[in-house]
Amino acid sequence: MTGRNALVTGAGGFVGGHLAARLVADGARVRAFVRYNSRGDRGALEWLDPDVLSEIEVVMGDLRDSESVARAVRGSELAFHLGAQVAIPYSYLNARDFFETNVLGALNVAEAALTHAVAHVVHTSSSEVYGTAQSVPIREDHPLGAQSPYAASKVGADKLMETFHRAHGLPVTVLRPFNTFGPHQSARAIVPTIISQALASDTLHLGALTPRRDLTYVSDTVAGFVAAAGSERTVGRTFQLGSGVDVSVGEIVELVGGLLGRSLHVVVDERRLRPPASEVDRLVSDPALALELCGWRARVGLEEGLGRTIDWVRSHPHVYRPAEYAV
Repeated sequence: MTGRNALVTGAGGFVGGHLAARLVADGARVRAFVRYNSRGDRGALEWLDPDVLSEIEVVMGDLRDSESVARAVRGSELAFHLGAQVAIPYSYLNARDFFETNVLGALNVAEAALTHAVAHVVHTSSSEVYGTAQSVPIREDHPLGAQSPYAASKVGADKLMETFHRAHGLPVTVLRPFNTFGPHQSARAIVPTIISQALASDTLHLGALTPRRDLTYVSDTVAGFVAAAGSERTVGRTFQLGSGVDVSVGEIVELVGGLLGRSLHVVVDERRLRPPASEVDRLVSDPALALELCGWRARVGLEEGLGRTIDWVRSHPHVYRPAEYAV
């Protein structure tokens, strides 16, 4: 990555902020595309070390606006497209925003990357595109079965990128992370929700406890993005980033309680339940193709990652409001 010009869309988000920092550490010249707001809020980039942040060119715009996307893409050799609307509960309330941001946004990135001859686009998909696993582990040829407006918008974005590769030769990789967790993540995700509530009380308010997820620590997910961009074998391919091991929400509660040395009690909050036919019961990856294409595998174990995340949440109590439901 040394000396290469790299764009990260969605750099104000959880994974995007970590990726921007990793690229700086690897010697890239990093441009961070952040959704415009009148406060000048740079999102998760604000958590970075000031010396790291000073090395990042932050530009603001909107993925739905082709002009601001084109300005951000211009001059980039690599484009990591992470920008998206991602909160599944909110997608039930405002599906249009998800399709405009995720599908139209992907179109704007793809067209700008073609115009400006970007050498490699790494597009971010989601394990949610599969819906509940029909066979396990889930491999890349598993049928797509979106069960939420968010997931449907990601299917659309993925297929658009695939089409641009086939029709126009866009050098794109579709990267499909399973559930990433770690420091800087908002309370809309299950791990920081559990941890922030557990640090405040022995009683947690959660939704369904039986769904199972494949959790990957954020440094591993970021390493997957870098590995994908560094391998020509990944161009034109879709592959997954996951640990290959799944755990239920209830088991995450038990693990967090064990790390804190406390017994935690769960109260089911009806507001946190997905519509019954929309709940994804199980997601667990087969990471074999990632290893084959670019040598990637998850390295941070679940308990180690949970411990690191607990430490960060504990040291930043003002970030979370455990008594409130973050949609």
